[in-house]
Amino acid sequence: MKQGFPIATPGMRIGILGGSFDPAHEGHAHITREALRRFGLDRIWWLVSPGNPLKEHGPAPLAARLAQARRVMPDPRVEITDLEARLGTRYTAQTLRRITALYPGVHFVWLMGADNLCQFDRWENWRGILKMVPVGVLARPGYRMAATQARAARICARARLPAALARGLALAPPPVWCFVQMPLSDLSSSAIRARGQWQGGR
Repeated sequence: MKQGFPIATPGMRIGILGGSFDPAHEGHAHITREALRRFGLDRIWWLVSPGNPLKEHGPAPLAARLAQARRVMPDPRVEITDLEARLGTRYTAQTLRRITALYPGVHFVWLMGADNLCQFDRWENWRGILKMVPVGVLARPGYRMAATQARAARICARARLPAALARGLALAPPPVWCFVQMPLSDLSSSAIRARGQWQGGR
């Protein structure tokens, strides 16, 4: 494996939590700990992206966001990585295609908050994402009902795995997704930026 790329061996169950992390905060750490437990994962990779195609304004410099993420989540089971920048990919579907090819035999799960499920059908090749890897959806404040009624959720209702079987998600053949309830944190990166508590080198 190339230098700077995360290490993973066949058979491992690895969750991928992507985003701008602008900034990373305890809410991200909270859903990461919940995902490790509820989906029976060995590791989680935080995929700190160069930028979000759905957002109008660019994030803080990547190095600043990586450093903040490592401060927030110093857990040996969690890898903070700029893999997307190293791969040169822009969209999640492209990134997952490359990652699954680079790590044969690894069981990946794409993780997202319920707020992202509400707009999942706007993502580039979202159906392709569902066909590549299982998707784990974690509850977010104000989105519990909206997420399960979202367009993507309704279209893919037959691929939904009951929450009682969540720990087997990583081994379930795609397309499959699972929504789990959990104790909620109302922290958000946008609120932190709005309060002026994060400059990130800008």
